[in-house]
Amino acid sequence: MKKYSYKEIQMIYGKISPFEFKDRLIDLAKYNSNKNNMPLLDAGRGNPNWTAATPREAFFTFGQFAVNETRLNWDLGNLAGMPQKTGICDRFYNYINENKDMPGAELLKNIVDYGINELNFNGDDFVHELADAIIGDNYPVPDRMLPHLEKIVHNYLVQEMKYNTKLGGELDIFAVEGATAAMCYIFDSLMANELLRKGDKIALMTPIFTPYLEIPHLPRYEFEVININADEIDEYGNHTWQYSKKELEKLKDTSIKALFVVNPNNPASIAISDECATNLVDVVKNYNKDLMIISDDVYGTFVNEFTSLMCKLPYNTIGVYSYSKYFGVTGWRLGTMALHKNNVFDKRINDLDEELKLSLNKRYSDMSLNPSSLSFMDRIVADSRLVALNHTAGLSTPQQIQMAFFSAFALIDKENAYKKLNISICNKRHDLLYNALGVVIKEDKNNAAYYTQFDIESWGKYNYGDDFVKYLKSHYSPVDVLYKLANNYSIVLLSGSGFAGPDWSVRVSLANLSDEYYYKIGKALKNILSEYVNDYKNYNNNNSNLTI
Repeated sequence: MKKYSYKEIQMIYGKISPFEFKDRLIDLAKYNSNKNNMPLLDAGRGNPNWTAATPREAFFTFGQFAVNETRLNWDLGNLAGMPQKTGICDRFYNYINENKDMPGAELLKNIVDYGINELNFNGDDFVHELADAIIGDNYPVPDRMLPHLEKIVHNYLVQEMKYNTKLGGELDIFAVEGATAAMCYIFDSLMANELLRKGDKIALMTPIFTPYLEIPHLPRYEFEVININADEIDEYGNHTWQYSKKELEKLKDTSIKALFVVNPNNPASIAISDECATNLVDVVKNYNKDLMIISDDVYGTFVNEFTSLMCKLPYNTIGVYSYSKYFGVTGWRLGTMALHKNNVFDKRINDLDEELKLSLNKRYSDMSLNPSSLSFMDRIVADSRLVALNHTAGLSTPQQIQMAFFSAFALIDKENAYKKLNISICNKRHDLLYNALGVVIKEDKNNAAYYTQFDIESWGKYNYGDDFVKYLKSHYSPVDVLYKLANNYSIVLLSGSGFAGPDWSVRVSLANLSDEYYYKIGKALKNILSEYVNDYKNYNNNNSNLTI
């Protein structure tokens, strides 16, 4: 813990990742917190302060059943056998009937009922897959995802992300170690399969999660990056975080090979509007038909009736999703990537010149006698283990069980009670923050309210005019706000500019602190803004007196 000076903080601002910069602010805020006996409020964190309890209870209760199953055919005390398939479904129901009061037992029974009654699973096949997977005694087979679990997760993604198999056709899902792993795998496979090459042109819909800004400039990639900026403003001077036609028309450039999207975006957590999505579809279908789109939809579950670009542009899009925020499982590392069997990635591989195809065939030759027939999804799975270890690829099977239990929990919840609770928590905190700030924010059906991004420059221009903004920029730096919050109030926020957002914006996580603290954060921000306004008025008065 160190009390950094303003000069020290200013020197590193904008030169390192906002997440690394945040650690310096935390040290400063901790120092002030200890000195003044006040709470440290880190609203830079992305993980929520809630957890989905019932699906976890079901997981651990089922784990006990599965351990009992291992002892049925071989029990040497500390050493047991493996779950056996024959009759396991009946044994499961007997176990639940005898242990109705165990935590999560009712949900557990409902999950198995759902698989058998709604998805037409064979009971022994399904329960054995669950038991063997939670014990974790076998490699994942298939390596992409266990078959019964994939169907459950598939239905969850169709429900929550609105993936459209009628429009896009069959869908393959790869269970991965969170959306961050999906990002790494996709970047690597795009390069490995010559779909992107060093120096190629890509586009980012900004502002965007910082790693999407940083990865393209790594020496391995050195991509030319075109930003598609969320440039629209409402009548109150607030950003809507939507994209004008002019910005989207940048994608008419067919030399742009790939588009990376976070939807709803991070840091503002606003979903792409229907109008913007329609304009994007128009550009892609009429001007850039082979554009590859990677859509990271982590926050989609916090928006009612959210629709992923996987639905709007199924041929062009890989959908990435993480369970971490909605279910409070950042530590579990649970995520998916999904791709329709008919997709532009396979088309682009097929369109490569023969020399490149031969090179790729060599890369995957140990996997198949006909490596050219391998789909891009199969290649991603293989590339995730450097191809040679493809036979050991796949997310650990206990993680897949927890993922499927979360998915089934949401599918069984016909009243969407869990979703409504999540959304209400975020919206309440959003309102507390802006009420304390005294800022009017229009109700927006696209607002996930998981984060919010507040732009001081836009606020100042709307309320006090261009002269105030000029004064602010000439007398202060954006880092001044972050420093004062940490030093005076023990509050840590992230800079919006680190996400390719406006220079004078700050990101507030609405997910990770108790409700009442958001009112305090709003008040602290308002106090700092009031200081700037008072300084500006005094400056004008003094200059006016001098003129007289």
